[in-house]
Amino acid sequence: MNKLSVAVLVLGKRVVQSRSYFRSLHEIPKNLLSSAETTRVSSSKSEKDIAHLIRTNRLSEARVVFDKGEQRNALTWNSMINGYVKRREMAKARELFDKMPNRDVVSWNLMISGYVSFRGSRFLEEGRRLFDVMPERDCVSWTTMISGYAKNGRMEDALRLFNSMPQRNVVSWNAIVSGFIQNGDVASAIDCFERMPERDFASLSALVSGLVRNGVLDEASRVLVKFGKKYNGREDLVHAYNILIAGYGQRGRIEEARRLFDQIPVSNEGKQENVWFKRDIVSWNSMIMCYVKVGNIVSARKLFDQMMERDTFSWNTIISGYIHVSDMREASNLFGQMPNPDTFSWNAMITGYAQMGNLEVALDFFERMPRKNLVSWNSMIAGCEENKDYRRAIELFSGMQVEGEKPDRHTLSSVLSVSSGIVDLYLGMQIHQLITKTVIPDLPIDNALITMYSRCGAIIEAQIIFDEMKQSKNVISWNAMIGGYASHGFSAEALELFKLMKSLKVLPTHITFVSVLSACAHAGLVEEGHQHFKSMVNEYDIEPRIEHYASLVDIVGRHGQVEEAVDIIRSMPFEPDNAVWGALLGACRMHNKVELARVAAEALMKLEPESSAPYVLLYNMYADAGRWDEASEVRMLMKSNKIKKPAGYSWIDSSHVC
Repeated sequence: MNKLSVAVLVLGKRVVQSRSYFRSLHEIPKNLLSSAETTRVSSSKSEKDIAHLIRTNRLSEARVVFDKGEQRNALTWNSMINGYVKRREMAKARELFDKMPNRDVVSWNLMISGYVSFRGSRFLEEGRRLFDVMPERDCVSWTTMISGYAKNGRMEDALRLFNSMPQRNVVSWNAIVSGFIQNGDVASAIDCFERMPERDFASLSALVSGLVRNGVLDEASRVLVKFGKKYNGREDLVHAYNILIAGYGQRGRIEEARRLFDQIPVSNEGKQENVWFKRDIVSWNSMIMCYVKVGNIVSARKLFDQMMERDTFSWNTIISGYIHVSDMREASNLFGQMPNPDTFSWNAMITGYAQMGNLEVALDFFERMPRKNLVSWNSMIAGCEENKDYRRAIELFSGMQVEGEKPDRHTLSSVLSVSSGIVDLYLGMQIHQLITKTVIPDLPIDNALITMYSRCGAIIEAQIIFDEMKQSKNVISWNAMIGGYASHGFSAEALELFKLMKSLKVLPTHITFVSVLSACAHAGLVEEGHQHFKSMVNEYDIEPRIEHYASLVDIVGRHGQVEEAVDIIRSMPFEPDNAVWGALLGACRMHNKVELARVAAEALMKLEPESSAPYVLLYNMYADAGRWDEASEVRMLMKSNKIKKPAGYSWIDSSHVC
């Protein structure tokens, strides 16, 4: 056998052996490959489970799945860290980060973003420490740190970091511009914007929005006009216009808003260069809202009728506009034309009719509403309370709970007002218990509790709540407590509390002085009452209302100065009401001023033609004076006017009438 044959034979054997080897290599590891595939699938499922649990706010369950997982990769580690960062649980996020075997740039960025999201130098410096030691940085790392400095008002550090960036992009520029805007440095923001080498679709809109938030609308308009031309074919240009239109509208500058609105083309027929820049539905809605805010419903309706297409917001805005000007007929007409009224639409109609005092129609809308929410119930309950239909308000509150709708602080505040209206201490205490179990009392709730307990005569309970409020009191709190003392005869306590209120520099209102003057009347403090009345006018620049004059008449009249009370009535800048004449009549009864009593009683008869009180009181005064002819005339007058004396009113003793 020659050398060639031997070589071929050896080669052939080696080929066979190689084939056999690779065949065995292919066949033997099948189980191993299957195991690897199973591991990969298991890891993928674990990733999905963790991501799903984090998305649904079940972070603890996600951690259990994570801890049980044998095959963890960067994605699962980062998912868990991100979950903790979003929940602001930085200690747990850091624990995982420190244990992570192989961190990538995403891991570092997540931790930095978490730290800088907090306000305060401690967290910010920890974020910066991580930034300084991270192996590699990307644009997100730099931008996150810059935004963190900006959020904490450290723009010098932010700018220093920005200037040291090896390579900046449009996101970095947007971050530094936004930082200056956040910190109110409008000039620097505009300067940076103008120096940007390139801008993306959000740059102009973000700057305009920031300028609007800072209240420099004219500067925002200048920027928009100057740079908007460069974005003429960009869809986002109209977004910037819409922001500025809304900004002008919020400040009542309707002419400027309309000027901008008119600058946006209605359509782009034959204008290829402006293919995207045209009014969108937000433009129309924003301008209509501007008119609605200032009560110009005519102009708002004119625009609404010109719209080629409308969305739910368009309909709700114009309907709310008519409700705002108390034109419920047209609001109802539009509601009937609306293609698909949503919950907001129904609630607006309920609130509108309730505010007009038409509870029956409001209730009809409420009952026909296909899907009620908490606002629906609150609107209806508040409407009943404001219109003094307390029974129905309580029925609605009960029905709300039967339907499974949990009351919030607005509901409970309204029901507390109902308790005050019907002077039902038991109901008020039940609501107080419910508040304790369901919500953390805020200022309106505490004020409603003080008012409820005060009106129901539980002054000690009202005082406890008032004292527990510490520094969170407002003028309503003080008024409620002073009014509670005054209305239940605790004049000294009311006046002492008013003195404390002034010493704490809390400015009183006209309501405060009604209670203060009432306290003076009950305590017989004539001179002090006069002083408080003058102080109200001269020191606090509060225009006296008729209730203040009624209290002043009561103060001097109770003290026997009936002629002075008459002079006060004559000096009033408006016609006296029943409270004023009632105060004078009570003073006349107390001090036996029969002739003046007749004047006051006749005035009351005109103001309250169905009331028997002035007739009975005047009759008894004539009877006490032995003037039976006049007394008989009063009885005849009452009979001829078909006035019936209610049971319990005496012709002889009318002290309870006073």
